[in-house]
Order: sequence, then C-alpha cells, then structure tokens
Amino acid sequence: MKQVFYWSLVAALAGLLFGFDTVVISGADKKLQTLWNSSDGFHGAVVMAMALWGTVAGAIFGGFPTQRFGRKQTLLGIGILYTLSAVGSAFANDPITFAIFRFIGGLGVGISTIAAPAYISEIAPAKQRGRLVGLYQFSLVSGILLAFISNYLLSGVGENDWRWMMGVEAFPAIIYTLLCLGIPKSPRWLITKNRLDEANEIYSQIDPHGSFDNLVSEMNEDNSKENNNESIFQPKYRFPLQLAFLVAFFNQLSGINAFLYYAPRIFEEGGLGESTSLLSSIGIGVTNLIFTFIGISLIDKLGRRQLMYIGSIGYIISLSLVSCAFFFQWGGLLIPIFLFLFIAAHAIGQGAIIWVFISEIFPNHLRNAGQSFGTSVHWVLAAIIPSFVPLLFGSIGAGVVFLIFALFMVLQLVFVHYMMPETRGVSLEKLSKTLTEKK
Repeated sequence: MKQVFYWSLVAALAGLLFGFDTVVISGADKKLQTLWNSSDGFHGAVVMAMALWGTVAGAIFGGFPTQRFGRKQTLLGIGILYTLSAVGSAFANDPITFAIFRFIGGLGVGISTIAAPAYISEIAPAKQRGRLVGLYQFSLVSGILLAFISNYLLSGVGENDWRWMMGVEAFPAIIYTLLCLGIPKSPRWLITKNRLDEANEIYSQIDPHGSFDNLVSEMNEDNSKENNNESIFQPKYRFPLQLAFLVAFFNQLSGINAFLYYAPRIFEEGGLGESTSLLSSIGIGVTNLIFTFIGISLIDKLGRRQLMYIGSIGYIISLSLVSCAFFFQWGGLLIPIFLFLFIAAHAIGQGAIIWVFISEIFPNHLRNAGQSFGTSVHWVLAAIIPSFVPLLFGSIGAGVVFLIFALFMVLQLVFVHYMMPETRGVSLEKLSKTLTEKK
C-alpha cells in the first residue's frame, strides 16, 4: 500500500502545479493591466483568462494522449508544458506573448485533470480510491497556497516582480517531471493494450492478494460491449453524462475560479489595502488546505454525496453573507471571514469530490472520453466566468455577482438530494454496470 500511495502522490503532484499555475496570476493581475495599459475587457479575456482557454483545449483533447500514449507518458508531457509556460511567461514583453505561454500552461492543467485522476483511480483499491484520488485535490490546494505565499514574498522585490512570480513555477515543474519517470504504467491501461504480462507484474505490486484474472475478465466483459461507433453520447450513457455535466457545472457556478483568480482584487473591493489583500489571500490558501484535508479524510467514510450536502449548505450561507457584506458595505475583516467560510465549504464538498467522482462514473473503455467531457464543461465555464469578473464588478456590482452564485448553489443542493448517487467503496467495473443500466 505504501508503494501505491507514493505512486498516487507523484501523479497527484500534477495538481500542485495546476493550483500554482491557476492562482499565481492573481498576484500579477493589476500590475500587468497597468504595465500594458489594457482595458478591463482585454485584460480579463486575454491576459487573465488565456490560461483557462488553454485548459479548455487540454480538457477537450487530453483524452487522446491519455489513452493513446498512456497515463504515465501523458503525465510526463504535462510537466514539460508547465515548465515551458513558466519560463515563457516570465520573459514575455507584451500581452500576446504572455497569453500564448499562459495558454501552454493551461494545456497542462486541462490534460492533468484527465490523466492524473484516471491514473490514480486505476491503481487504487476500491476502499481507498476516494482518498488516493483526493490527493490530486489536496496537491491542487497546496499549489494554490504556495502561489499565494510566493506572490506575497515576491511582491515588491523589484520593478518586474511579476516576472519572478510567474517564473518560479519552473522549479517544481522540473522536479515533478523527473519524479514521473519513476512511476509504473496503469495496469488497466496495459490490459486495454493487451500487454497482460506487464499489467500482471504491476498489479501484483498494487494488490498482492487480488486476482488478476478476475480483473481481466471484468474488463473484458466491459470492453466486449464496446464497438467502433460507441461513445459517451449514446442513450445508455445518458445518466453518467448528466452527472458529469452537473457536477462540473455547479462547481464553477459557485464562483470558485472567479474568486481564486481575483482574490486580491475582491479584497480591495471590500476596502482592504494591497498588502493586506495579498496576506488575506494566504489565509484563503491555508483554509483551503485544512478543509481539503478534512474532506479527503472523510470521503471514504461519509461518502461523496454526504460531503456534497455539507458543502452545498456551506456555499449558500457563505455566499449570501459575502453578498450582504457588499450590499450593506460592512467592510473591514468581515468579507475575508465570509470568504474563508466559502473556501471551507468548497474544499470539503466540491473540491474534495469532483475529480474523484468524474473518474469513477464512466466505464473503462469510455473513461477518458467521459472525463474529457466533464472536465471540458468545468473549464469552459472556468474560462468564461473569470473573463467577465472585472466587467461585472464594474457594472452590476460584487454584491449582485455573489448573490447569483448563492442562488446556483441552492440548485446544486437540489441536484445532490434528488440525483446524485453514492459511489463510495464500489469497484469501477460494478459502478459502470450500475450507472449504465440506471434509467
């Protein structure tokens, strides 16, 4: 089990780079807009959101390399993309070049949301799958915290402090790439390629008491249903498709990415100074890390559905309070406190379960396509929503924006209660059969 944990942890470190890459831009947000004299529209849609559009592309097309070249090789490629993005962004001298390299980093993020959870879910025993796939989210929020700390420490080191903020990511990216060389290939992927001897050797290390022949038999039974024209959009896969769409949809309609991208700006809107805003952002990172750890520790005990109940109620309360704070100009430290509560609700609910849940609900032969669909929905919305934040704050106001997010979380609570199944402790092959046959 120690070996499986280590391999899962290495794969999950793609999430650390994902979190760092996503949030590090928040420290350079206003500096870049001032430097290049960009309008709110151009700055939001190009400079800030280009990485997210890269993520959309990575999520849409990331299923191909994950299946064609394997999970391990794809994870190696992700490390290279992150490294190129960090170095290129740091040396960019105009917004277009900067956006191109941020797009490259976004490709790494999008592909990682398919390859890393797929790899971990396929090497993890069913009873530990939630916690092990959850390592990806834990690494993600660790990367977010590191980015906030890095931005705070590097702020003011010079006229071009933003270059240091963007470039420092290259160091963990290189380390991650080297670590990926030492992990094995996924035995389930090897079975799909009919490389049974290799698969058996790795599977015996993962589960010494398990039956490799039973695994091959279950997978062959699943794959026997596959034909050249089968896709996730066939009627029999309607239910897992709906689940993936709605989980990803509600994840972003909570406003989580809009908040992470513009945390310092939101704090300044609430009346805090620049330095205090950056420091408060570190508090967000710490809160995220602590409650993600709690969520991951509970995911195989309480289950995915119960955590979503807790998170949904926390969302509704916290977002309503943030909205009121802006409407009634409560100011001071109230807004950071309410946003800490919002982050806690996200971390223990959606943050802990989204990548686990989407990696579980599709059959083996369609897992890459299913994850690509779910993550594409997630990242299309993650690109669109932050793009409009500067404009929305300036037009309808922050209070209205957070109220809209709160109303969507009421709908999420309805989804969890009436639609969402529990996947805790069930093998991937049994889940595939149950959810496919569900009418």
